[in-house]
Amino acid sequence: MKGIVRVVLLLLVTVSCSHGSGIGDDTYDVPGSSDVAHDMILLGEKLEDPYTVENVEAALKSVDPVKAARTDISATDIYARFLPKDEKDYESLVNSGLELMDHPMDYRIIKEGDYYHDPEIQDDEITWQYAVVDKDFKFPEGIRYEILDHCYISENDAATRSDGIDWNAVEREAYRITGNEDMLSVNTKGSKVHPSGRITIVDDKLYGGKPFGVSGVRVMCNAFVKFSSAYTDRDGYYKIPKSYSSKVRYRLVFKNKKGFAIGFNKILIPASTSTLGKSHPDGKSVEITKDSERKLFCRSAINNIVYDYFEKCGEDSMSVTLPPSNLRIWIFQNMHASSAIMMHHGAVLNNTLISSFLGPYKKLVKIFMPDITIGAKGCEDYSSLYSVTCHELANASHFSRVNSSYWNTYLKYIISSYIADGTMDYGNGDGDGSGNCEVSEMWAYFMESKLFALRYGGDIPSLGTSYWFYPQILRYLNERCLTCSDIIKALVPSVNSRGTLKDKLDELYPDKKNMIDQAFNRYND
Repeated sequence: MKGIVRVVLLLLVTVSCSHGSGIGDDTYDVPGSSDVAHDMILLGEKLEDPYTVENVEAALKSVDPVKAARTDISATDIYARFLPKDEKDYESLVNSGLELMDHPMDYRIIKEGDYYHDPEIQDDEITWQYAVVDKDFKFPEGIRYEILDHCYISENDAATRSDGIDWNAVEREAYRITGNEDMLSVNTKGSKVHPSGRITIVDDKLYGGKPFGVSGVRVMCNAFVKFSSAYTDRDGYYKIPKSYSSKVRYRLVFKNKKGFAIGFNKILIPASTSTLGKSHPDGKSVEITKDSERKLFCRSAINNIVYDYFEKCGEDSMSVTLPPSNLRIWIFQNMHASSAIMMHHGAVLNNTLISSFLGPYKKLVKIFMPDITIGAKGCEDYSSLYSVTCHELANASHFSRVNSSYWNTYLKYIISSYIADGTMDYGNGDGDGSGNCEVSEMWAYFMESKLFALRYGGDIPSLGTSYWFYPQILRYLNERCLTCSDIIKALVPSVNSRGTLKDKLDELYPDKKNMIDQAFNRYND
C-alpha cells in the first residue's frame, strides 16, 4: 500500500497543471507525512469509563439508593471495535450507519493529533476502528470485532424522561467514583449542557477583516464513549445534540455537509481532522486567521471556498454545472502547482498502463485518492487560496460535463508537455489533447477571474491571458451576451478545441452568432 501511494503521489506532481510551475522540494511520502496529515495521537494510560453499566449502577446507588433499588439499569449502548480487512469491510461498516474513530475512547490523550494507528497492526493495514453502537446492533458477519464494554447513556434511554432520577447528578458521581473527577466542569453548576459555539475565519480582504462563519463543517465532540456531532450552519454556528457535564474533546472533521471532503488521515479515513483540544462542555468557539496553525487555516479556508462555489454556482444562483458529488480534495503545503486530476471519479485510473500497474489496488485507490489537489505554497492568505481553488473547481465542473476519457486525454497532454519541457505551463498548444486542455483552461481561468471579482470587487482580473489559449474570449462573451450557465452548456465531450467550442456556441445560441463569431475572430492566431 505504501508503495502504491508513493507512485500515485508522484503522478499527482506530474499532472499538477495550474498556476505556474514549480513543485517545491518535498519528498512525497505516504499519507501521514507533514504534507497530508498531522502527527499521530499519543495515548497515555487506560482510564475507567464512567459510562459502563456497572459504574452507572454504583453511581445511582450513591446518589439515590431508594430509587436505585427499584431501577433496573441495562445497557443502552455497546462500546466495540472492528478490524476491517479491506476497503469493502470498511465501507460496509460506514454504510451500516456507524460513526467510526481510529483510536480508543477510554485512554488519556497525552498528545493530540489527527489520526492513530494501533502499534500491533502493520502500518500498511487498516487499524482498529472504534464505535459506540446501539444495544440491538447486529454485528456483521465476516468482520472481526471485539465488545469492549456495555454502557449506559441516560439520553439514549426513553424511560429516564419520567423516572424522577437526577441523571445529571448520577453522571457526575460516575465520574467521581471512577477517578475522573478532574474532568468535570466547574462551570455547569451540576447541570449538563449542550455544547454550542461558532467556528469563524478571517479574510483580510473582505468584510473589513471581521470574522465570518466556517460553513458546513462537522464539529465532533466526545467524553469517553459519549460522543456526538453537528454541522455548522452557513454562519459557523453549531449546537451538539447531546449534553455533557464533563470536559469535552472537540475536533473539526472536514467532511462537509455539501458532500465534499478535504484530505484524509493516514491510510483510510477520507477526511482530515483538526483537533481543537479539550474544553468545558458549554462549547468552544474558534476564530481562525492566516496566523493560526497553517493546516487548520488552509483546511478551513478551502472548506469555505468550496462551500461558496457550490452556493454561487447552484441552480438558485449562476446555474453552473457543479463538480461531481463526493468530491475529494487534498492540500499540499510545500507545492505550488494544483490540479483537477479527478482520480476519485475514475480519471487517470482508466489509463491502461496505470490501471494495469495498480492491479488489485485500483478500487482502493479510486475510493481514497483525490479529485483536486491544492498547492498551498505561496498562498499566504485567504484570497490567494480562493483564486487557485476556484480554478480547480471550475475544471471539476467541466469534468462533470464530459467524461473520464476526455479528461484522460487532457491529462495525458499535460504529462507529455511536462516531460517535453519540464514546466507546468501547458506546453505550446501542439500535440494530442491540446484542444481538450485549451477548452478546459479557457473555462477555468475565466471562472477563476469572474468569481474572484464577484467576491472582492473591482475590475475582473485577466488571469491566464499570457498562455496560448484565450480565456478572454469567454469573458468578452459573458460581458455582452452569454451567462456562465450558457457557456458551460457548450462544454460537452465533442468540444475539444477552440473551433469546436465556437461551433457549439453558434449551434446553441443562433441568435447570438454574430457576437460569438466576433469574439473568436478577435483572437485568431
